[in-house]
Amino acid sequence: MYKKFLPSEFVNNVFDISPERLLEKGIRGIITDLDNTLVEWDRPEATPKLVNWLKSMKDAGIQVTIVSNNSELRVKSFADPLGIPFIYKARKPMGKAFRKALNTMDVKKEEVVVIGDQLLTDVVGGNRINLHTILVLPVAKSDGFFTKFNRLVERRIFKALKRRGYVTWEEEV
Repeated sequence: MYKKFLPSEFVNNVFDISPERLLEKGIRGIITDLDNTLVEWDRPEATPKLVNWLKSMKDAGIQVTIVSNNSELRVKSFADPLGIPFIYKARKPMGKAFRKALNTMDVKKEEVVVIGDQLLTDVVGGNRINLHTILVLPVAKSDGFFTKFNRLVERRIFKALKRRGYVTWEEEV
């Protein structure tokens, strides 16, 4: 039961994910969360460092699609200036938005990674349709209202995963 909450891998942040490493694994597409994955949940635009990371992915031929549970206004105002396709009100962990992103990018499941900061939405959603999932530490220490509840549940799940020997990294979400 707990394995659906287990990410394929864990990194500290998106900047630990290089296009070279993804290409070596045959990855051609990234489905990423927005808030507390790419930037703080209350930051309206991308940082210069994130803009460079996104450009490195594009230059390597790796497509990026933002899949967020947030509103159209929030996601569109962030993604449009960057020219990144997006899906808002995704209802993660339901699979419909993930499948839509796959179809939009026209890539196979084996060629995609899902990057996110939450077990209950990003990791479970990606795992439900057998995608490679990468969990990152949240960019900000604060969260929006609904995410605060998810974090409480996630801490309990992490403790159970650790007790069972599934979690091998030192940092905990």
